[in-house]
Amino acid sequence: MKRTVLFVSAALAATTILSGCVSSDRETAPAGGGDGSSDTQACPFEVDESVTTDARIAFQDIPNGDLLVKDAGILEACLPNATISWSRFASGGDVVQAFGSGSVDLGLLGSSPATKALSAPLNIDMQVVWVHDVIGAAESLVVRDPSITSVEQLAGKTIATPFASTAHYSLLAALDRAGITDQVTLVNLAPDATVAAWQSGEIDGTWIWEPTLSQLTDGHVLLTSADTAAEGVPTFDLAGATRDFIESNPEFMETWTRAQDWAVEQLLTDPDEASVALAVQLGITPDEATQQLEGLEFLRASDQASPEYLGGAMATNLQSTAEFLLSQGEITEVSTPETYSNGVYVDAVNAVAEQ
Repeated sequence: MKRTVLFVSAALAATTILSGCVSSDRETAPAGGGDGSSDTQACPFEVDESVTTDARIAFQDIPNGDLLVKDAGILEACLPNATISWSRFASGGDVVQAFGSGSVDLGLLGSSPATKALSAPLNIDMQVVWVHDVIGAAESLVVRDPSITSVEQLAGKTIATPFASTAHYSLLAALDRAGITDQVTLVNLAPDATVAAWQSGEIDGTWIWEPTLSQLTDGHVLLTSADTAAEGVPTFDLAGATRDFIESNPEFMETWTRAQDWAVEQLLTDPDEASVALAVQLGITPDEATQQLEGLEFLRASDQASPEYLGGAMATNLQSTAEFLLSQGEITEVSTPETYSNGVYVDAVNAVAEQ
């Protein structure tokens, strides 16, 4: 496969190289201040004053419950004696690097980056702790040329995607199925750099997620992650945490999980109100946020504790993903089944599901 990274301009090169570990607008300050976020919400369940954890959380600009928790300051309200810091990352690959360097404790990453973290050569001691969403049309392959109507027609084209992301994984799967993996030039670009490269005409297409996807208005969607899932290649936005952090902070993990479950409930029962908060975090309109939510599926803790997800099938999915990534040269070795099984932490989800 062609792996050329095209440094098409000095600005693009700089954007691509930066890892994305940028302090968020909330940082360690109380939520709901003068930073463009919503007012702090009172804790929607019992406050736990016993937790004094320092938690460094990695987030991404993806329209799901994680941003609702951040926007409403739920963790800060429910854990008043904990120190919560939020840092924005451009992709799951960057979050994996932060896990490896010990600079974050918990964060959002896709199922493909999580698999790479658990596999050789990285072998990061982390665990999947939550399913933020099941990825559908919110992550798609969009191309500029209206005459391109099949993946096979991408032969000879230049396609951008953030490497080591779920989008990268879905793109590889689509190219592999079409038999043109070695006929496409892949470019490693972060979402913001992708927009610049698209606008300058330096790429022919990209597999990317919302909200960047909606900015490419002069292209058309060729394939979605819902399509690849139907072909047996599902992808998820997950939360992962280092094992050391989980084992040292079980009370924090349970409260964090309850906060995420609260956010999913808002998304499922009051999506219009949730869209308002997401719009604040993403810098878009509520209508745009509502549209982006339609491409994702959200799961309550009771669903995630089932055998279909964290309660069983997630470990199998991680191993299947590893086997495909090995075939594409993305990892050097598939770990043992026990590694992927032990790479899923279900205690907090079970506790929240039972309440």
